[in-house]
Amino acid sequence: MLVIAANSYGQEESGHPWLLWYAAPASLTNWTAALPVGNGRLGAMVFGGIERERIQLNEDTLWSGGPYDPVNTNALAALPEVRRLIFASQYAEAQTMAGQTMLGTPSRQMSYETVGDLFLSFPTNGAVTDYRRELDLDTAIARTTFTSDGVKFSREIFSSAVDQVVVVRLTADMPGKISFIAGMTTPQDATVKADGDTLIMDGVNGSGNGVKGALKFQARVRVLATGGTVSAGLDTLSISNADSVTLLIAAATSYKNYHDVSGDPEAIVKKQIRAAAKKSFDDLRSAHVANYQKLFRRVDLDLGGSDAMKWPTDERIKNFASGNDPQLAALYFQFARYLLISSSRPGTQPANLQGIWNESMNPPWNSKFTININTEMNYWPADVGNLAECEEPLAAMVQDLAQTGARTARVMYGARGWVAHHNTDLWRATAPIDGPQYGIWPTGGAWLCNTLWENYEFTGDKKFLRQLYPVMKGSAQFFLDTLVEEPAHHWLVTSPSLSPENKHSHGASITDGPTMDEEILRDLFADCISASEILGVDEKFRGQLAAARARLAPLQIGQAGQLQEWLEDWDMQAPDLHHRHVSHLYGLFPSDQIDFYNTPQLAAAAKKSLEIRGDESTGWATAWRVNLWARLHDGDHAYKILSFLISPRRTYPDLFDAHPPFQIDGNFGGASGIAEMLLQSEGGKIEFLPALPAAWPAGSVTGLCARGDFEVGIEWKDGKLISATIHSLAGNPCRIRYGNIVRDVKIRRGETLRLNGDLQ
Repeated sequence: MLVIAANSYGQEESGHPWLLWYAAPASLTNWTAALPVGNGRLGAMVFGGIERERIQLNEDTLWSGGPYDPVNTNALAALPEVRRLIFASQYAEAQTMAGQTMLGTPSRQMSYETVGDLFLSFPTNGAVTDYRRELDLDTAIARTTFTSDGVKFSREIFSSAVDQVVVVRLTADMPGKISFIAGMTTPQDATVKADGDTLIMDGVNGSGNGVKGALKFQARVRVLATGGTVSAGLDTLSISNADSVTLLIAAATSYKNYHDVSGDPEAIVKKQIRAAAKKSFDDLRSAHVANYQKLFRRVDLDLGGSDAMKWPTDERIKNFASGNDPQLAALYFQFARYLLISSSRPGTQPANLQGIWNESMNPPWNSKFTININTEMNYWPADVGNLAECEEPLAAMVQDLAQTGARTARVMYGARGWVAHHNTDLWRATAPIDGPQYGIWPTGGAWLCNTLWENYEFTGDKKFLRQLYPVMKGSAQFFLDTLVEEPAHHWLVTSPSLSPENKHSHGASITDGPTMDEEILRDLFADCISASEILGVDEKFRGQLAAARARLAPLQIGQAGQLQEWLEDWDMQAPDLHHRHVSHLYGLFPSDQIDFYNTPQLAAAAKKSLEIRGDESTGWATAWRVNLWARLHDGDHAYKILSFLISPRRTYPDLFDAHPPFQIDGNFGGASGIAEMLLQSEGGKIEFLPALPAAWPAGSVTGLCARGDFEVGIEWKDGKLISATIHSLAGNPCRIRYGNIVRDVKIRRGETLRLNGDLQ
């Protein structure tokens, strides 16, 4: 079929910059060219087909398996010998023994699964002109338009958080021109039938790694047609000669929580469809847009424009590294905020490795919650990007993990508190998995606690802190019980552990006291101490934490001037000098233990480590490097890495991150890096333009958040700060910085401080 783009390119601009748009449909088999919509729970990928449209569906609790307990009862008895082997430098033997005795049973977790696909098959058309498909980030609506046989056809698709349905609207500019057949397919064990004006898919989830599937699910598609007829076949619906059609799509499972699968998905989706069907399309649309824009419109970013903005998004990605297209970086930033709003809302599951979008029964890495970097990275842009409430699902998951992880701590380590290793899933499994070289890493739960503490630092929400503190305390208790004294310096260290997911010079991963662990625990103990002081509780426990924190292994600089990744100076003899993980640089970002101003020697060592590792890596690892170079105040280097990230090697046509394959963490990490280039607020300061690259000589941003409950606006020109605003939501004092200019200011609650480029 001949398809001609809308007026050759760029002539049908929609009046704002937050558009992804394309001149051709996505191939029905090219999933990473389709466009995502989501309401936090219910997601869809929209392909924009002409004769055949594919809408791939996800529901965030449809995972394989059912409630299970992977705790290995052999671990506790083996733990002393594993530690002895490590202290005797018999690392390979320790790793082998840990693999035999300490991995979870099963040693793999469950997979996030697709619901299936809705296909709309249209009559064969003649030549198609003025084709355009787009995703409007300002309204969270995907749109396809084209003209065929003199008729202009339009489709709008969105996933409503208000009404908990995906809405598909089909219109034409002439009456009686909407005709198609709707059907559903799925790789699940499910049936599809048509009943009146509704398609119904009933199924059960897949089993996984020896755990039998325990979930029921149902998806429904109801057709509401104006004019024409709707007729039901065995498993399809035929719509003929309608003036317009609205499809309402709902999906749910029987999941209630990680130990209760007694829900009634049929009752849920019937209720959702029935309620949505009482509303007009305009009411559904306006409620969706208003709800979404309350979040999205909090931040505006202008990095400058160019003629490249007139080109389709896939062409812009191809040319970003070599062309002048600063606005694509701004679009990338806002796309990440869109993805977070669309995949993580209060009451939903957290964003997993693919957010909520996945077409497979067995996606890469099972699309789990990987908590040795990826899940945490998903939430890096939440606070600075003014989306703090999008972290609520993460907080809810961590509260679950504190329950399941308490059994893991007690049975496998003989410890109080709770522990989670490097992955978890819908069922909140916390035991080590995948192999000892990956799974024997006990600080995943601690890192999640530190991530949530950041939310408190930004918002100052004491109600949230009261909920969080028992979880933080439980994590800290586990380490008070399990830290051991290493023989050389008598430091307190984790053992066994590893530096994710790297090998050291002894050909193994397992060791004691890797730098990242000590950094994470230094933060966890400090955060618990601060929280207990703020809440006025646990003075004795506070003292125990302070004493243990003082005995943690310090950061060390190795023979090459690098920050050591391990207790020993093994870095330059490690098998992979360019390893994707830069775990030991946690202290530079997201932590602030290494500071550009206050610890220059450590900052120089971190820089040396980055130079050794190299700039180009997998998607999320590249994104982490952007943040790290921004913290080192090297904006041009950070931008160079960002240019690689936003290239066809690491970004798919729909702007999804190419790990490869797709992982959403690179999108979130890249957005965080852009924010870090413009605003940093760690270490008790608010710093304007700390890593502004030459590629963004002029611009502005409003609505970014800083620690201490501040909202910040910045404007710059010719690479120099012109003005800034700081709005205080809590009345906290703050130190502001631009270059070498430093001021301490006090802004009363609810007031805004306006500054010029000299901070006056």
